[in-house]
Amino acid sequence: MDFDYSRGVTGYVLVLTRIITGYWFLHAGWGKLTGEAFSAAGYLANAPAASPLQGFFAWAAATPWLLDLTNIMVPWGEFLIGLGLIVGALVRLAAFFGGVLMVFFYLGNADWGHGVVNGDLFGLMMFAIVGALAAGRILGLDAIIEKMEFVRQRPALKYLLG
Repeated sequence: MDFDYSRGVTGYVLVLTRIITGYWFLHAGWGKLTGEAFSAAGYLANAPAASPLQGFFAWAAATPWLLDLTNIMVPWGEFLIGLGLIVGALVRLAAFFGGVLMVFFYLGNADWGHGVVNGDLFGLMMFAIVGALAAGRILGLDAIIEKMEFVRQRPALKYLLG
């Protein structure tokens, strides 16, 4: 049975999901880039004991070069991931890295007092849905990029698009 999710209501819901998820990250990144100087030190140093990555986060907070890298990568990563999703360009790549960030946020917050389902897990699922269903091919730049000669000559690039 074939299911063409790009047609009808399902396609529009997927586009809306992509744009909302993109706006969420774009807004978060922009706020960190334009607001007060962003520092992940408190977040990393205060990871809860329930987090399986607590030791890694404490080490990252205490390692100056890694903390500096994190302070650059989180705001710029959020901003660029959000931008990619909003315009529908390199959506699978953006969704992958958005998912990676959400795993770190999920394990760093370890807010499981009411169960393992929380907003961070929900965000991870949004990135999985957008990436798995190639949401950039529906009303996004990926549909145009895939038709370019450069991409047609390198079919492996299609795994980054969608």
